Amino acid sequence: MAEAHQAVAFQFTVTPEGVDFQLSREVLKHIYLSVIRSWKKRLIRIKNGILRGVYPGSPTSWLVVVMATAGSSYYNVDISMGLVYYIQRWLPEGRPYRTPYTRTLFSMAIFSTGVWMMGIFFFRQTLKLLLSYHGWMFELHGQTSHLTRVWAVCVRLLSGRRPMLYSFQTSLPKLPVPSVPATVHRYLESVEHLLDDEQYYRMETLAKEFEEKTAPRLQKYLVLKSWWATNYVSDWWEEYVYLRGRNPIVVNSNYYVMDLVLVKNTDVQAARLGNAVHAMITYRRKLDREEIKPVMALGLVPMCSYQMERMFNTTRIPGKDTDVLQHLPDSRHVAVYHKGRFFKVWLYEGSRLLKPRDLEMQFQRILDDPSPPQPGEERLAALTAGGRVEWAQARQAFFSSGKNKAALDAIERAAFFVALDEESHHYDPEDEASLSLYGKALLHGNCYNRWFDKSFTLISFKNGQLGLNTEHAWADAPIIGHLWEFVLGTDSFHLGYTETGHCLGKPNPVLPPPQRLQWDIPKQCQAVIESSYQVAKALADDVELYCFQFLPFGKGLIKKCRTSPDAFVQIALQLAHFRDRGKFCLTYEASMTRMFREGRTETVRSCTRESTAFVQAMVQGRHLNEDLQRLFRKAAEKHQNMYRLAMTGAGIDRHLFCLYVVSKYLGVESPFLAEVLSEPWRLSTSQIAQFQIRMFDPNKYPKHLGAGGGFGPVADDGYGVSYMIAGENTIFFHVSSKFSSSETNAQRFGNQIRQALLDIANLFQVPKADG
Repeated sequence: MAEAHQAVAFQFTVTPEGVDFQLSREVLKHIYLSVIRSWKKRLIRIKNGILRGVYPGSPTSWLVVVMATAGSSYYNVDISMGLVYYIQRWLPEGRPYRTPYTRTLFSMAIFSTGVWMMGIFFFRQTLKLLLSYHGWMFELHGQTSHLTRVWAVCVRLLSGRRPMLYSFQTSLPKLPVPSVPATVHRYLESVEHLLDDEQYYRMETLAKEFEEKTAPRLQKYLVLKSWWATNYVSDWWEEYVYLRGRNPIVVNSNYYVMDLVLVKNTDVQAARLGNAVHAMITYRRKLDREEIKPVMALGLVPMCSYQMERMFNTTRIPGKDTDVLQHLPDSRHVAVYHKGRFFKVWLYEGSRLLKPRDLEMQFQRILDDPSPPQPGEERLAALTAGGRVEWAQARQAFFSSGKNKAALDAIERAAFFVALDEESHHYDPEDEASLSLYGKALLHGNCYNRWFDKSFTLISFKNGQLGLNTEHAWADAPIIGHLWEFVLGTDSFHLGYTETGHCLGKPNPVLPPPQRLQWDIPKQCQAVIESSYQVAKALADDVELYCFQFLPFGKGLIKKCRTSPDAFVQIALQLAHFRDRGKFCLTYEASMTRMFREGRTETVRSCTRESTAFVQAMVQGRHLNEDLQRLFRKAAEKHQNMYRLAMTGAGIDRHLFCLYVVSKYLGVESPFLAEVLSEPWRLSTSQIAQFQIRMFDPNKYPKHLGAGGGFGPVADDGYGVSYMIAGENTIFFHVSSKFSSSETNAQRFGNQIRQALLDIANLFQVPKADG
C-alpha cells in the first residue's frame, strides 16, 4: 500500500559490511515541510500574541512615541520631566552604552516604551469601564440618550482599528455576581403565577429562609471566586451541566444544524463535501491566525470569542465520573465514516492545503471502496451514543493499546468527523414531512454513523445535502453557526462548481488514497457496542420531531406590531402551549452573556405574569382588540426587559446554580436551592442566530437561507422548540417531544404555534404574505 510505504522515513538492514541505511527522500521532504509549517504557525502565533498583547496599541504607535520623545530634545523641550536623564544615570557603564549619544537614545527608548505601555493599560481599563455600561440596551428604539451617544463615541475611539479575533478579550468586563435579594425577588416573581396560593406561600417561606440564613455564607464564597476567576459561572457550567452528565449525549445534549434548504449547488456528494471541508479548514486557518473579525453588537460592542478556540481538533473523552475535553493545537486530517468503515483522510500535501477537487477525489475513493466492515466496526460509534460510564469502561478495556488505540487516536485527534451517508434527505416545500425526516437524520442518524464525541460531525447525504451534529460542552450554538455561515457562503459564492456539479480544477491522481483504519474488536467489546446501540436506539425512536416553515410572514411584518420578533414568537409559544396543555409551565429561553469575558448563556424565564395575562385574555375571547393589544405590548416589554437583564448579568438561574454548587462543596443543605434546581423545564426554547458574517446580501439572495437547527426535549413530558426568524418573510420551527409521553405531541404543538402566530397577527391586523 502506498500510504504504508510513505509512513516509513528510513529502513536499514545489517550486512557483513555494516548497517545499510535506506532513506526515503519523499518522507524526509514531508518531514521537512511539516517542520517548516509548524514553525511558521508558531511564529504567527507569537506575532499575534504580541499584537494582541499591546492592542489597542501597535508597533507604529510605539514608534510615534519614541520619535516624539527624541524630537522634543532638538527643541530643548524635556517632555519626560527629567526621567530620561534619571534613566540614563542608571544605565550600566561600557557596551553597548559607550557614547553619551547612545546612552541618551537608549534612555529615550526606555522612557517611551514605559509611557506607551502605561497608555495601553489606561486605554484598556477605560474601555473595560465603558463596556460595563449597559444602559444603551434599555433605551427605546430611536430614543438614544445623550449619555449613550457620548459613550458610543468613546468606545469607538478606544476600540482601535482592525482588531483581531481575540483583541478585546482582556478589555471585556467580568460577569458580575447579582445580589441574593435581587435574585430571590426575581425568582419569586417568575413563579408566582405558576403556583397556587399554598404552593407560593411555601416557596416564599423557603426563599426567605434561604436569603436570611444560608445565602450570605454561600454568596461570600461566590464573590470570592468572581475576584480571581475569569468568569464565575462558565467553568462550573461546563463541568456540572455537561461533562459530569452520565446519560447519553445523543438527543439529550447534542444538537443539529441544517444546510441551505431553498437552493442547491450540486447533487454530487463528494464534490459538495470537497468544497465544504476546504472551506472549514480555510476557516480554521483564519481562526489560528486570528484573521476573523470579532462579533460586535451594533457594530460597536465586542462579544467574547473564547469559545471559538476549541472549535476544531476537539473531542469529548469519556470518564467514569466525568468527561474531559481534549483539544489539540493542530490536526492535519479528518476521520470519515462510510458503510460501516472508518477512514483517515489527509487534508494537506506537505504544507499545502488540498484543493476542493483533490478532496472530492479522496471522498469519491471512499465512496467507491467496496471493502466490507471489519468484525464489530460497523456499529462502533454507538459507544459514543450510549451511557458515558459504559463507554469509559470499554475505552479503557479495549482501546488502550495496539491497533485499536491507534485507530481511536486517528478519530479523536482528527480536525472533525465526517459521515458519508447512504441515504438522501432534503427539504421539499411540497412535502412538509421531508424537513422533519431531514432533522431526525441530523439529530441522531442510525445511532452509529456519527461520532457524537467530536466537537462536530459534518454529515453528507447521498444527494449532496449537508448538515452538522454538534457536541454541546465546548461551545454554544452561535459559535458553530458562525463557522457554518462561512462554509455555506464560501461554498456558494467563492468556490463554485462546474456545469456537471464537480469542484473546480483538476485532481492530483498521485495523491495516496485515504487510509483505512484497522480494528481488532473482541466479542466482549462487540456486546458492549450492541448494548450501547440499543440504549441509543431507544432514545432516538422515542423522539418525535416536527419541523416546518412558517410562510405567512417573518420579522418584517412583525415589526409593524411595534415589538421585537423574538418577544412576538415567545408570546405566541405561550399561547400555543396553553391551548395545547391547558396550563402554563416554566419556560426556558437561552440568551447569551458574551458581552462578558468567557460568558456563555443565561436563562430568560419567558413565561411571565404579563404573558399569562395576555394568553388568558386571548383564550377567553371576551376582550376588545385594543385591550388585547395593550396586554400584548405589556407582555412584550416585560419579555424584552428580562432578556436584557439576562444578557447584562442580572439573570436568575446561573446565580442560583452557582450558589447550589457552593452549597454542595460546603456540605450545606438548602431545601430552596434543591427545589429550584429540580424544577423541570417543560418548554425549552432557543432562537437561532443568523447573518453573523456578512458574506452576501440577503435581500439580493433571499433564497440562500438555512433552516436553522434543533435539539431534543429537555423534559420527558415537555417540548423543545428551536426557531429561526429567517429574513423578512419566513420563520423555521423545530419542535421536539417524546412519543412515550401521552401529554405531548410535536406536530399538534407545531400546529398550535402556527395558529397562535396568525391570531396575534390578526389582532394587530397585520397583512400576511402570499403563500
